[in-house]
Amino acid sequence: MSFIDSILQCRTLSITGMAKNTGKTVALNYLLEQLRLHGKRVAVTSIGIDGEKTDQVTQTEKPEIELCEGTIFVTSEYHYRQRLLLSEILDLSDDSTSLGRLVTARVLQAGKVILSGPATTGGVRKVLDRMGEYGVDLTIVDGALSRKSHASPAITDGLILSTGAAIAPDLNTIVKKTSELYDLMKLPEYETDYADELMQMENGIFALTDEGYQSLNIPSSLLSEKYKAELFSHGNKLFISGILTDMMLNFLRMQSEVKNSVIIVKDFTKIFVTPMNLRLFLSKGGSLRVLKRPNLIAVTVNPVAPSGYTIPSEVLVKAMEGVFDVPVHDVLVSS
Repeated sequence: MSFIDSILQCRTLSITGMAKNTGKTVALNYLLEQLRLHGKRVAVTSIGIDGEKTDQVTQTEKPEIELCEGTIFVTSEYHYRQRLLLSEILDLSDDSTSLGRLVTARVLQAGKVILSGPATTGGVRKVLDRMGEYGVDLTIVDGALSRKSHASPAITDGLILSTGAAIAPDLNTIVKKTSELYDLMKLPEYETDYADELMQMENGIFALTDEGYQSLNIPSSLLSEKYKAELFSHGNKLFISGILTDMMLNFLRMQSEVKNSVIIVKDFTKIFVTPMNLRLFLSKGGSLRVLKRPNLIAVTVNPVAPSGYTIPSEVLVKAMEGVFDVPVHDVLVSS
């Protein structure tokens, strides 16, 4: 099955970059064009902001998001006013973001747009659920790997990961860091009837028991040491609704209850720990699980870093094929 054929099997799809400038927007534009050629009705939104002409951190030029006629997009009121295309509004959501309400619109004349969609997993789900009303075949979510993100790109049917030369100035480090992320993506799921409810939680730590889940009234994993007595008061299975950090993992590793503990997070995008600290935690008898394991469909690569460092495309593709068991593409070469 080809790259595009795999995508056509999905109703919802996320594209997530390992870091800035790994070619995520280029991959998105490539997919949008391929789906247009296949006659598919597509909707697109974003976790975070994407499509800006200039990177706000590096001040380098970025590819812009280009939408063809008929594409449905969801963005904030603020960025809807900045669009460089002709469109009609289909819906104005009651849900607000820091950039205003969410606007759902259909493109009437092709052009460019900045996407700034839902900020939470629940918000993304609402968008995905509504797209059927507009006859959409596939909804694409421009995802994010960020400590600041409350929304999960792993809730879609499929995931495309973008990696590349921007990650590090040498191939071995790129392979190492990408491989470490892939290990997190393959973490086993924790089976519970309450997974959907837990995915909606935005704050706190919860104990999971045979009867359900119990809030430990610990507002953040950052305060675990202060609430040490409560941490294992309802058993050794803990769900952390936010991010998992080295500080939290090291704290857990030092507790006597670590031997048979199970730490559960929403998905791999919530794990921000070093491989060494994870290995130390696991060596103590603890285990790490996710509520939602992503369905990785393909990997795209960008062989050029903003600094000018370049890896030959075929070399980078071959190296990534040694890491992943899914197709790897440089879409600029494929197109």
